[in-house]
Amino acid sequence: MELVIQSIINGLIQGGFFALFAVGLVLIFGVMGVVNFAHGELVMIGAYTIWLVHAQYGFPYLPTLLLAIVLVMGIGLLMERFLFRPTRSDPLAGLICSIGVLFILQVVATLIGGDGPSKQVPPPLDGTLVVLEFIRIPYQRLFGLGVSALALLTLWYFLTRTRLGWALRAVALDREAAALQGININVISFIAIGVGAGLAGLAGGLMAPLTNINPHMGHNVIITAFIVTIVGGVGSLSGAVYAAIIYALFHTFVTVYLGGTVATICGLILMVLVLIVRPTGIMGVRVSE
Repeated sequence: MELVIQSIINGLIQGGFFALFAVGLVLIFGVMGVVNFAHGELVMIGAYTIWLVHAQYGFPYLPTLLLAIVLVMGIGLLMERFLFRPTRSDPLAGLICSIGVLFILQVVATLIGGDGPSKQVPPPLDGTLVVLEFIRIPYQRLFGLGVSALALLTLWYFLTRTRLGWALRAVALDREAAALQGININVISFIAIGVGAGLAGLAGGLMAPLTNINPHMGHNVIITAFIVTIVGGVGSLSGAVYAAIIYALFHTFVTVYLGGTVATICGLILMVLVLIVRPTGIMGVRVSE
């Protein structure tokens, strides 16, 4: 029973991280119509920033976390302006460009930190919260869960209570109709990838003290993001959040009892089953042409 409760708590915390980068991927795809295969590498760059600036040079964690968000957001904005905007009429070209960025970021990370053993970042917050004498939650994980929840709530408020948020949702629903209403598609795309990349940088920065950091960690991130996106419903932000929590709990329990590799395989099987039973995902909506 203790192991089950501890696994549920760990799964909920992991679900917060999954939701951050999956929601960013969904937002970019919904507004821009491009599948950003480099999204996992954006998370990796966020983690590498924490390792290099905080763990190696001793800069305080919170300012470094902010730096990771700004840096990754900047990379995303450059991608939009010089890669995705010129190829907007050809989604395949945008996808290929993102794959190119994926390899470039991996090479940059390898040049900075080498391709040896995975990097470790000591948790900036020491100590563990003990509940009922058998449930142990490190303060670093609690901090990550709190920041993830705050970021997602802020995004929800932005999308549902502000004019820019309404414009983003309008472009995601119908780009041509939004343009006819006077919405600047270039500006909205710029904002969408900035927010999505910023969430990826935040996810990487929060995960850095809790995971192994290496140039290829983006592979697992993008696989997880695609599973969450498809299970939740392509284009559905709320579906991505729900699916992130469900998949994180599922992945945590399978990892505890069967191992991480089996958990990833089972996650892919889960995605296939969802596509068979409900092709639109948990909260996706079937759209007629």
